[in-house]
Amino acid sequence: MRKLAVLALTLSLWSSAAHAYRPFDSTDAAVADKGVWEVELQPLGWRHNGDGTQWVSPAVILNYGFAENWEAVLEGRNNIFARGGAEFTDAAASLKTVFREGSLQHKEGPSLGSEFSVLPPGIGAEDGAGLEWTLLASDRKDWGTWHINIGPQLTRDGKGGMVMGGILEGPADWRVRPVAELRYEKAFGGDELFAQLIGLIIPVREGLAFDIAYRHAREARRPDEQVRAGVTFDVQ
Repeated sequence: MRKLAVLALTLSLWSSAAHAYRPFDSTDAAVADKGVWEVELQPLGWRHNGDGTQWVSPAVILNYGFAENWEAVLEGRNNIFARGGAEFTDAAASLKTVFREGSLQHKEGPSLGSEFSVLPPGIGAEDGAGLEWTLLASDRKDWGTWHINIGPQLTRDGKGGMVMGGILEGPADWRVRPVAELRYEKAFGGDELFAQLIGLIIPVREGLAFDIAYRHAREARRPDEQVRAGVTFDVQ
């Protein structure tokens, strides 16, 4: 995993355009251009929950545009415990598509899409596999941009459930863009998660953007605090 982080940082030296959406749990109704890799990298983050303090190093999402309005996505994060030991969690393999081009594709009206995800077991945590399918809607206005995610899921312990997420961003032409997110996940007859995130996205130049955010959540009635910081870039 450390080699992957070094490789991604090296590739950023000749990136071309940033579109993927860090530092959120939800996503937008846009995909990588055909033949382009979009990389979302968090070299180092901090987390504290009922399992103790952890360093997240790295968290990576790789998006590849394999056809017009289609992308494949691989993601996961490596958690290193302050007390010793590590685990690999939040693994997912997804297919994402845009079925209505809109403002995110420089056209009129909202952009609409969907994402289907397979959630494989983790390493050292998250036994079992799950599924998730979400409908995506996004729209960019002069005052800012919004994104909505909603859909069903099958959790890794075999329970049906649902996910809902909403992102609000400041104007796209601001040099530093404030962002916020609300995220809700509920397993029927099981646990629920409610998360709130506030942060900043900082475009440095065409093809390079940094982000930093604080996320507070309650998962299975336990607090979960995170500080996320990373970089987004494309590789052609």
